[in-house]
Amino acid sequence: MSNSQDQRGDSPVRVEQAAPGYRRVIFDNPPLNLYDPEVETALAEAVAELEADPGVKVVVFDSAVPQFFMAHLNLGRIEEFGPGMPTWFDLVDRLGRARFITVGSLRGRARGIGNEFLLAVDVRFASREHAVLGQLEIGTGIIPGCGGLQRLSRLTGRSRALEIIASGEDYDAETAERYGWINRAVPDAELDAFVERFARRVASFDADALIAVKELLNQEAPAPSAASLAATHARMVELLDRDFVQERLRLSAKAAPEAVLDLELHMGERIGSRALQH
Repeated sequence: MSNSQDQRGDSPVRVEQAAPGYRRVIFDNPPLNLYDPEVETALAEAVAELEADPGVKVVVFDSAVPQFFMAHLNLGRIEEFGPGMPTWFDLVDRLGRARFITVGSLRGRARGIGNEFLLAVDVRFASREHAVLGQLEIGTGIIPGCGGLQRLSRLTGRSRALEIIASGEDYDAETAERYGWINRAVPDAELDAFVERFARRVASFDADALIAVKELLNQEAPAPSAASLAATHARMVELLDRDFVQERLRLSAKAAPEAVLDLELHMGERIGSRALQH
């Protein structure tokens, strides 16, 4: 465990040293692991720490919250992230260019910005039984505005990305694997050991060779342009500002915690019926 983890105390994002060259970053913002401003601040600190350590070769991102890797962006607090969410776009760009390889270990739900975060890391492994992925925005009357449109279409192709985003449905790990959305669906009982073995194996190899692999692959498949991402985010904000969308957010904010949890657990099943009510 790194010293900085002790300094951050109850931070919603913590860094642990798993082995030489290998770090784990754990999201811990119960009950839903929402992407809140506090999560963003702590994630920025974690990424800066990783960048400052020349010994880091591989970083695994996972969750300490059962059933949720990262539920979605806290839309009720979107203004706190700043116009255009500059910190978010800077973070995922830096992770894409980082000298270390990034791995997402998914057990639970990753919807909205949670899925967009996974799309921004280098490698994704998921629990066959318990992983749930999706872009839920369409049910609220908006679109993915944090890179999901661009990165998902590059992995799955246009038609499947359109299916995923326009349906707002939940997708299991086996389907995501077939679509090219994730690298591999792994039996849940084997997921932790599988990810651990992969990370330790990568950490055992020469740092300069690993850096070269990532740099060259980035040249062959460059990240989405800043202009494209900014334009998509601006379109999302336009849709978000409409009165009926804001009314939905106000109603959601008034819901009892048990009702919110139930909805979050079954979002893919219910998002269509919610949309038809308006």
